[in-house]
This record gives sequence, C-alpha cells and structure tokens, in this order.
Amino acid sequence: LPASALAALLLLAGVVALHFAEPVVVPLLIALLLATVLGPMALWLQQKLQIRWSLACVIAVLGLVLVNVLLFVAFSASVTRVITRFSDEKKLIEIHNKLRANLKVLVPGGHLDPELFPENPQNVRELPLFQLIANEAGTILRWASYYSANWLWMVILVLFTTFFVLLEGKMLAKRVVAIFGPSAEVQNNATAVLFEMAAQVRTYLVWRTIINIGLALVMWIVFSIAGLQQALAWALLLAILNYIPYFGPVLAAIPPFLDSFVTNDHPVVPFVIMGFYWGIITVEGWLVVPLLMGRSMDLNATTVMLACMFWPLVWGPTGLFLAMPIMAGIKAILANVPELRVWADLMSSTEDDPRPPIILAAEIPNGKAHLDGAITADEPSRIEANPR
Repeated sequence: LPASALAALLLLAGVVALHFAEPVVVPLLIALLLATVLGPMALWLQQKLQIRWSLACVIAVLGLVLVNVLLFVAFSASVTRVITRFSDEKKLIEIHNKLRANLKVLVPGGHLDPELFPENPQNVRELPLFQLIANEAGTILRWASYYSANWLWMVILVLFTTFFVLLEGKMLAKRVVAIFGPSAEVQNNATAVLFEMAAQVRTYLVWRTIINIGLALVMWIVFSIAGLQQALAWALLLAILNYIPYFGPVLAAIPPFLDSFVTNDHPVVPFVIMGFYWGIITVEGWLVVPLLMGRSMDLNATTVMLACMFWPLVWGPTGLFLAMPIMAGIKAILANVPELRVWADLMSSTEDDPRPPIILAAEIPNGKAHLDGAITADEPSRIEANPR
C-alpha cells in the first residue's frame, strides 16, 4: 500500500478504537484535564501549608466535588420550581394563554392552529403539549433515570481517576518521558513538550472557566431584570454550554428565549433580551477571549469547526465539550516537534509566515555551522527561529 493509504487506514483504525474505547478513554481524558488544573492547587497547598502531598490531592479533589454539588443543588432547585409550577393546572392554562397571545401577534394574520393552540381552554387535558408529556411520561422518566445513573457513575469514576493521577502525577510523567528513549536530549525535549501541552490546556481551561463564570453573572443580572422565572438556571446553563465553541451559546439561548415568551406580556421583550444576549456573547468572543486567553486559543475557525464536527462523531455530545482542550493539547505537541510544526502553523489563527524548521545540534556537521534558526553544538539544545 502507498504510504498515504496506509496512514489513512491507521487514522481510521485509531478513530474506531477511540470510539469503542469511550468508557475507558473519556473518563481518563477528563481526569487528565482536571489534573492539569488541580495540580497547581495541590502543589500550592503542599508548599504553603506544609501538608502531605496525598492530603493536598484529597483537598483539591474535594474542592472539585464541592463545585459540582453546588451546581447540582442550583439545578435541582430550578427543576423543583419548574415541576411545582407545571403541577398547578391554573398556572399551565395561564402560561398557555400568554404564549398563545404572544404568538398570535407574531404570526402573519394572527391565525393559529386551534388544535395546537386552543382558545380559552378550561382544563389542561385540552392542551396538546400536556397530553404529549402525559403520554410519554414513563419513557421520559426511564431515559432520565438511565442517563442520570450513567452520569453519576462517570462522575465517581472521573473523581477517583483524577485523585490517583494527581497523587502519582510526577512518577507517571517520568515514566511517560522514559518511553521516548534513554537519550538525555530526547527526554528533555519530551519533558518540554509534556509541560507545554499541560500549560496550554491548563491556561485554556482556567481562563475559559473564569470567563464563563463572569458571563453567567452578567446574564443572570440581565435575565433577572427581564423577569425570567429561571434566570439562575439559564445563566448556569450558559456557563456550562459555553465550553462548546459556536454551538454552545446557540443552545443556551433557546431556554431563556422560550421562558421570556411565557413570562412577559409583550412578544417584543424576548427579542430585546436576545439582543442583549448576543451583544454580550459577541463582546466575549471577539474581545474578552482573545485578550485573556492569548496563545491557548490560537486556533483558527476552520480548525475549531472541524474539531466540533469530528469529536462528536467519536464520542457523541461529550466530544463537543472535549474538542477544544484536545485541540489545544494537540497543537502544543505539534508546535514543539520540529517535523510537525507546519501542522501547528496550519491550525493557528495568526497571519504570520510559517516558521522555519528547528535544526538540532546533532544535525550540524562539526557543530560549527550557524544558520538562521539553527544552533551549534556549543549552544543550548534548540532555539526557535521565530518564537512567538
């Protein structure tokens, strides 16, 4: 087989292997990502408070558990309010009438299907949506129970894996570096690549989280002023879905838009809220993110879109959340391997000319030649010709 065909087959085999290994690979990958973020926290606890490394790792993981518990409590409170609200027959009819009135203003001619939107219903059994939910309640509960159990198991598995990765991180890093060979130069280069990848992923995750929290606070204020019933829930949903580039904010915009339709008396209000929403999202995407993230988000739009299409094919919705950290790590590796640097430049969003390859000292006869971007045997192990 030609080399290109063999490479394509190997790539396809790798994708298939990743897909079927999802129950093992995804928790491990999430744990590695979390460990890169929690590692500095555990190290700070060890150095500043003079506590054992194992206890520092436990505290770091417990902090992560506390954050997840707080998110769970906030969403649970919102779900409880929704269930309570929809269990009141008068409230349901009131919501239906308000939704119908707003749609009637927006629909040309004001004609609505009387079967879908009956006028002045006397009880909830006349509402088609209620009938649909009532008929499918058993299926909805089964699916909710199934996904909740899977999610709970995933969380437990990820937390334990994160703890052990943190606990044995230094030893595991040395073992990984040793795989590349006994040469000191090769191991130093492998260590540099490993630390660069961890730094890029950590920078992305930390700043993405900080930005998402700030964005959620701003939108919570906007939603609360607009009188939305679940303002906090929609703000938290945005903070979570905003880890997905492009698609996340679109998905997060649907619930508050629908909520505003059944909360406000005027149909123009939802569009005003969405105007504020997308204005803030635009400022966040075009100003805040490039300013704060820098190189960790140095990926062009084509690379981001391809990643958002590829990784969901491998791991479903989970792949959407992991797409950007994975691509940040891959780009960090490519940027630090001389033979693969052109691929890192291809993924980059900057308009700089591609950097010339790095020439190692071992590749220079007698170690005396001086070239642009090259080094000699008397100089450090390698230098970037055009560092960023």
